Amino acid sequence: MTAAPTLTAPAPDLTQRTKLLTLAGVLLALFLGSLDQTIVSAAMPRIVADLHGFDRFTWVATAYLVASTALVPVYGKLADMYSRRAIEVTAILVFLGGSMLCGLAGEFGPLPLLGDGMSQLIIFRAVQGLGGAGLFAMAFIIIADLFAPAERSRYQGFVGATFGMSSVLGPFLGGLLTDHGTGLIPGIAGWRLVFYVNLPLGLLALWFILTKMPRLKPRGEKLPLDYFAALLLMTGLVPLVVALQLNKAQYPWTSPTTLGALALAAASLTLFVVRSLRSANPILDLSLFRNHVFRPAIVAVFLLGGAFLSIVIFEPLFMINVVGVTATKAGVSLIPLSMGVVAGSMLAGRMVARFGHYKRWMLGGGLLLLGGLLLLATMPLSVSYGQVLGYVLLCGLGLGPTMPLYTLAIQNAIEPRLLGQATAASQFFRQIGGAIAAALLGTVLTLSLASALPAPPRPTAALTRPATPTEGPVLPAGARVATTPALRAAFAHAISRIYLCTMLLVAAGWVASLFVPELPLRHSNAGMPPAE
Repeated sequence: MTAAPTLTAPAPDLTQRTKLLTLAGVLLALFLGSLDQTIVSAAMPRIVADLHGFDRFTWVATAYLVASTALVPVYGKLADMYSRRAIEVTAILVFLGGSMLCGLAGEFGPLPLLGDGMSQLIIFRAVQGLGGAGLFAMAFIIIADLFAPAERSRYQGFVGATFGMSSVLGPFLGGLLTDHGTGLIPGIAGWRLVFYVNLPLGLLALWFILTKMPRLKPRGEKLPLDYFAALLLMTGLVPLVVALQLNKAQYPWTSPTTLGALALAAASLTLFVVRSLRSANPILDLSLFRNHVFRPAIVAVFLLGGAFLSIVIFEPLFMINVVGVTATKAGVSLIPLSMGVVAGSMLAGRMVARFGHYKRWMLGGGLLLLGGLLLLATMPLSVSYGQVLGYVLLCGLGLGPTMPLYTLAIQNAIEPRLLGQATAASQFFRQIGGAIAAALLGTVLTLSLASALPAPPRPTAALTRPATPTEGPVLPAGARVATTPALRAAFAHAISRIYLCTMLLVAAGWVASLFVPELPLRHSNAGMPPAE
């Protein structure tokens, strides 16, 4: 193994070859994390059957989501304090360790402290999430180190492409390994390969990072990490995400469990803000919110994250309950969304790199998204499968520019010493916006169905707990929930309301985008971390 380059020049002086090889390693690591969000969904029925954990299957996704969301701000802070390469390597190793443990869940029966196989899998998925948070947060940070803002959007577009490819390949590869992988390795069930497949991909990414990536060590004085603030952040974010993910049929918004979790989250996050204002080295420097680009961009990202997840969750439910397709075809119907996101992200990135104006693409993408959502919100009962695919593709094209451009605008406007925190904050607010929107829109669905039907259907996982992006549609293959014309019409009306609410989110995000100043994109990374 050859040693990674030891350089003393700042990041912009790296050779193009070094930059591209580093980019390849970072995107491979990102692909690893994003693939794991979708590949597990296809294996869940077999996992539940083998580990006898149907009553806890939703927690397999929730554990990953909680960990991967809550740790994003911490990774951003660490990236501003230590070598970016060291943080990326740590995240990959944690993720691979979690993957190995997930594959071993239940192999040795119940274990002390860890419980039975299903409990082990839930715990180990949380470990995976601890690493996954770093894979997502570090991708944009490292790309910002490698490329100046004027050319950065071209390469950040590959991030959207990576997400798109993983969302298409994940369910297919997960189903293939689950159904046909048993016996490829003697004594290993096929669903376990869904986790073990991360190992060769992760080791390849690790090789790229260790041998091709410079250290990218931040300049400035090192201060001790504020561990108490990190603890407050965790005790605030974990109960918040859990409260949002709880099945509201079992734990309504007014239940003691939900209210208690939200109260704990509010108290802890309030203390975190107070602590951050007084700390010499805060986890998240709140002065960022005084930045005239960061503040409106974060609001827009928060709202648009909710819009994206709304389509991911409720479009498959419409396909199953109104169009009448199988869960498999409903999952496939999201492929045009991914294709649109990839195309929109890469096109916007290239246009900004060429002409240097990002705001017009933000606003244009928002208008395109509003048009697609309007078509989704006004779909008649007679709408065809192909028509819905076209509407979803239009939404993806509108969403595509939101992935790289808001992050680019933020990075271009903040001090280099805060790059990690600001970049991680944009990823965090996108994720938390999606989680909050999913919970609230799920309530809209439940209330709309209750008002439209004199006798609501018996609650099922599909009705009471929409899918998360980790799980995919929470329905067995071939299931058809809406079996009567009345229920079919009720679903169409309810999901139409959801898309109208989503349009309000996008409209608010579009208005926030109007307040994002368009600063000239810098042609240099002067002041960025030295590539030692």
